[in-house]
Amino acid sequence: MLQLSFSNTTIIEAGADEAGRGCLAGPVYAAAVILPAGFRCNELNDSKKLTEKQRNNLRSIIEKEALAWHVASVSAGEIDKINILNASFLAMHLAINELKTIPELLLIDGNRFKTYPGIPHKCIIKGDGIYMSIAAASILAKTHRDELMQQLHQQYPEYGWNRNKGYPTAMHRNAILKYGQTEWHRKTFRVSEQLRLDLK
Repeated sequence: MLQLSFSNTTIIEAGADEAGRGCLAGPVYAAAVILPAGFRCNELNDSKKLTEKQRNNLRSIIEKEALAWHVASVSAGEIDKINILNASFLAMHLAINELKTIPELLLIDGNRFKTYPGIPHKCIIKGDGIYMSIAAASILAKTHRDELMQQLHQQYPEYGWNRNKGYPTAMHRNAILKYGQTEWHRKTFRVSEQLRLDLK
């Protein structure tokens, strides 16, 4: 079972995670979530280990039960300007900015983070499979981003974003070769280069 808290004290912790770092198209999303003390949900897990239906069901529970949550995004254009790693940090900062409760500790999925002013943080590798608040953040970031990509698919069905969500599948790459890039594509994005930025 996932853990609720990083510490044994009653400090207010917010989990934060992102979705869409490895995509060729679309914004990168991030969420920050503060769960109530004693929160339990056996189904809660790393969003990548859940089905789409499970994620959507859990999204409703998280958004209803969380003490505070927010989802933010950074556009493809901004990703091109500041790179995907910095864009991921920015999206998490934007999500934390809007929490109605100020956390006393940030639990960050992964091994790197840009310090948020005034709040200490802990980076936890594969934290979305360990701590419930990070898992909850991963689910919100993923479901909100997938919802956008489903909407964009209606405008650009040739890229298959309803299935690949902007990730570099063979079908998506071939569609770019055939039809070119849209305004939603990351123009400077090369997956091989981004791997050097510790992509998950």
